Amino acid sequence: MLKRKDYKFWFCTGSQDLYGDECLAHVAEHSQKIVEALNASGVLPFEIIWKPTLITNELIRKTFNEANTDETCAGVITWMHTFSPAKSWILGLQEYRKPLLHLHTQFNKEIPYDTIDMDFMNENQSAHGGREFGHIFTRMDIERKVIVGHWSDVKVQEKIASWMRTAIGVIESSHVRVMRVADNMRNVAVTDGDKVEAQIKFGWEVDAYPVNEIAEAVQDVSEGDVNALVEEYYDKYDILLEGRDPEEFKKHVAVQAQIEIGFERFLEEKNYQAIVTHFGDLGSLKQLPGLAIQRLMEKGYGFGGEGDWKTAAMVRIMKIMTEGMKDAKGTSFMEDYTYNLVPGKEGILQAHMLEVCPSISEGPIGIKVNPLSMGDREDPARLVFTSKEGPAIATSLIDLGDRFRLIINDVNCKKTEKPMPKLPVATAFWTPEPNLETGAEAWILSGGAHHTAFSYDLTSEQMGDWAAMMGIEAVYIDKDTTIRNLKNELRWNSVAYRK
Repeated sequence: MLKRKDYKFWFCTGSQDLYGDECLAHVAEHSQKIVEALNASGVLPFEIIWKPTLITNELIRKTFNEANTDETCAGVITWMHTFSPAKSWILGLQEYRKPLLHLHTQFNKEIPYDTIDMDFMNENQSAHGGREFGHIFTRMDIERKVIVGHWSDVKVQEKIASWMRTAIGVIESSHVRVMRVADNMRNVAVTDGDKVEAQIKFGWEVDAYPVNEIAEAVQDVSEGDVNALVEEYYDKYDILLEGRDPEEFKKHVAVQAQIEIGFERFLEEKNYQAIVTHFGDLGSLKQLPGLAIQRLMEKGYGFGGEGDWKTAAMVRIMKIMTEGMKDAKGTSFMEDYTYNLVPGKEGILQAHMLEVCPSISEGPIGIKVNPLSMGDREDPARLVFTSKEGPAIATSLIDLGDRFRLIINDVNCKKTEKPMPKLPVATAFWTPEPNLETGAEAWILSGGAHHTAFSYDLTSEQMGDWAAMMGIEAVYIDKDTTIRNLKNELRWNSVAYRK
């Protein structure tokens, strides 16, 4: 199972020495109490580390550079308790390279009407200091997240928690390495792109390997290891023979077990966190990886079909962002297949040839062995299930030649009207916001792919913040989308984001 680092976030309070040592002592005391309360809230997914009050150019610059080099620091949360001159932050901000949250709060929740005097006003002027601090970010055109509200408010804490997961996605992006088994599907445009520019922009390393090099790792897996994993499959999943001979069925399942073990060992040895395959180039592999890839995705690996390395990287990032989330409903690679256009029942049937992550499943998961017309190999085993109901997002990262664009669509997942007993793949069914007609038209106008990185557990705001921190365009398709406004937005973006 892939695991992220034990990240921390630093809490840095801004002030100055105009009001004397007693005031600075109060600033430090108050910021420590805020950090202690946030850590004790049970809302935040990561620990916050308190740092001494920042009052000089030198200390701000030193602290930010220490944050840059600390591998466990995933970002900095800043709070201006008093007024803090913005020029003091310029050098530190110029050199800082990680996500930053401007928490615009204050220590007291209510104005103390009966006792307030100028000493209190001078000490507790976050409304003043936060605006000064915010100005320099805008002047320097630096991306940051701004959250406004009292630090004890659960809604504010939830917003901080949400931003933390986005920040992890930014930090982990520079550690994503995608292994391409074979190449992109011939003559397909949207799944390919500029891998060099992706490494410059996102930090991704995208490397190609001959199919038979990884096939050798599969062949090296011992029979004992394969049998042990097959037993695990048979204990965990329903075995759906559907008339097939049990022993013959089990041999097909064993091929996927061997692929899973071989692929995972190869990925671990070479330090890759995402993988793409292509049914048109399977080398000496006996089957198209199906069940094996589904299981690897469930363990945290990213995946993209037909050589789609961009979606593979995004699935990995989104899985990292949701790791450890309580009551998570799942994240997966997905593909648009076919529409239901009956009025009142509109939706898009989602699936893939085989590779949908079981983390999104609801109800029993079964193993089927069925023919696959593509790939020219023996019948592959795959996990079959239906997905959960509820709100989710579907994202598509596309390369427009002069820039990247992340398209984010809010969708509503639901059950299909009837079972589909002859369809031997895992499926989801959703209606895009604001409705199928507008959502599909907006997706097409935006240039969205047929593959998506899909999640029940992330929001459009989180993914939009990720895009902003990465310096790329984000296009939202949601309940408020109209085609007229979307076309204007795309025109504006073509000017704002073009190189």
